[in-house]
Amino acid sequence: MIDQPLGKIKILDLTHVWAGPLGVRFLSDLGAEVVKIEAPYGRGPREFPHEPLGGWIGGEPGDEPWNVNAIFVKLHRNRKSLCLDLKQARARDLFLELVAVADVVIENFSARAMPAMGLGYEVLKSINSRIIYVSMPGYGMSGPYRDRVAFGPTVEPLSGLTNMLGYSPDEPRNSAMALMDPIGATHAAAAVTEALVQRDRTGQGDLIEMSLHEGGVTYSGPWLVDEQLGNAPQCIGNRHPGMAPHGIYRSKGNDKWISIACKNDTQWQQLCEIIGNGLDPKMDLASRISDQDSIDESLANWSGQYTNTEATEYLQSKGIASGPVNTTPDITSDSQVNARGFFVPFEKFNTPMPGNSIQMNGIHRDEWVPCPGLGENNHEVLGSWLGYDTESITDLENDNIIFNAPPT
Repeated sequence: MIDQPLGKIKILDLTHVWAGPLGVRFLSDLGAEVVKIEAPYGRGPREFPHEPLGGWIGGEPGDEPWNVNAIFVKLHRNRKSLCLDLKQARARDLFLELVAVADVVIENFSARAMPAMGLGYEVLKSINSRIIYVSMPGYGMSGPYRDRVAFGPTVEPLSGLTNMLGYSPDEPRNSAMALMDPIGATHAAAAVTEALVQRDRTGQGDLIEMSLHEGGVTYSGPWLVDEQLGNAPQCIGNRHPGMAPHGIYRSKGNDKWISIACKNDTQWQQLCEIIGNGLDPKMDLASRISDQDSIDESLANWSGQYTNTEATEYLQSKGIASGPVNTTPDITSDSQVNARGFFVPFEKFNTPMPGNSIQMNGIHRDEWVPCPGLGENNHEVLGSWLGYDTESITDLENDNIIFNAPPT
């Protein structure tokens, strides 16, 4: 629809894994026309040797397992799929024809991958001076780490983000969710929108370089400043340097928990009134921090009598920040996200998929489309973007330039 925020923007998506696909999903949700440029084996082989991470949509691989990889499907709604082998000269030429009419190209390969195929920014710029090229290598396109293999769980510790995770300095933790990827995805989507605004002023495209590593560094918290000021930040687990009590407490039920944060003296006094158990409402922050062990014990004794939702409702009614610690089933059944229609169950087998936290005019969730099959839009893309007729596209299929299934 023409009122979509990015409704006139054409994007060529060469991304893989999580960071790139998520960043592009933000843009496709905003209405950009995205063509996923996929390698013949980009979704895996015809026969999977084992179940992929995340399993299958619907629980079974079916006749086309490459099209029901749950994590891939989750990340690739609102796309069109064009499957071609960029290592072939004819496929490369075809890609450059698409670049000539595109607005954005985005990839998250290693820094050397696209230049090695003769598809670096300077080549694409020579084809289309208005092209916005986004590259998202793990460590950037220069520097001594340029060619290192990078995945979220290995880049994350290097960024310093995990420096303060854990319950003591002797027990460092990893977030276990590759935080670099969603951080990089958010940065990439924001950078594309800014580059489009800049292009409207200058008439020229640009190279956007996104380092997953540097993205994590920018999210380092106050401990980065503390260290530079000569202080020694400490790992304090679920506690907080400026609030007490602050933590996760067991509640009624099997492995159920609630988070509670007491921001100021007024909230502490309210909490004392609720909990009782000899807690002193006159304790200031410094006293509460020094006596956190006994306060936490009292809080846990109180919260253990209630379900996490019951305890949350009661504490929130008194103005105290709190909330259940949700598992995945809790998340999809949560009354808040359901009331706002956040999950979009339009995929195969009615599987709930995360929506988009951005709500604004022009974002029409009811018009979103599921992840396409591999090469499902070969004819549509080559016809509408490049004006190819059916015979020409069929010739490309017969010559194994484009595909709609992994080769045998």
